[in-house]
Amino acid sequence: MFLLGFTWVGLGHTGKRSYREPKWRTLVNQLRPYSHMLHADHLLVLLAHGSRQPEWARPFEVVHQAVLAARPSLVVRLAFLESMQPSLRQVLEEAGQDGCVQVRVAPLFLGAGGHLQRDIPQIAREAQERFPTLRIDISQPAGDDAEVLAALAAYALRCATGLDA
Repeated sequence: MFLLGFTWVGLGHTGKRSYREPKWRTLVNQLRPYSHMLHADHLLVLLAHGSRQPEWARPFEVVHQAVLAARPSLVVRLAFLESMQPSLRQVLEEAGQDGCVQVRVAPLFLGAGGHLQRDIPQIAREAQERFPTLRIDISQPAGDDAEVLAALAAYALRCATGLDA
């Protein structure tokens, strides 16, 4: 049985299904963190908050893979603001060192709280001070997008199935 390219191998010690990736996919995943080393003038950074729980990043990795699949010529990095690597600061530093001229940060946040109002712009300013030719644009948070809000409303309605009389 296959699910999203993973091979099911049975139940793990937690009672949940575990899987093993095919060898070729494991190799691709090992090389993927180095894909940013290809010189690119433009970079899209998908920015997530971060967590101490490694599995928390999985939905953002899925989004990252979907963007790469839809736009294979686009250089895309997934970065985190806190607790996970690579950090936004690290990704911007590498972009500047690699001679990148334009970075667009796409915050995968639902709202524009303190991180989007203060922290992220400050990190971008610091990177631009270090690399004056690097232009960094910060998009609106995903939660400001009408399609994202519509998808969340559709999800909520699916959750409510069977609740109305």
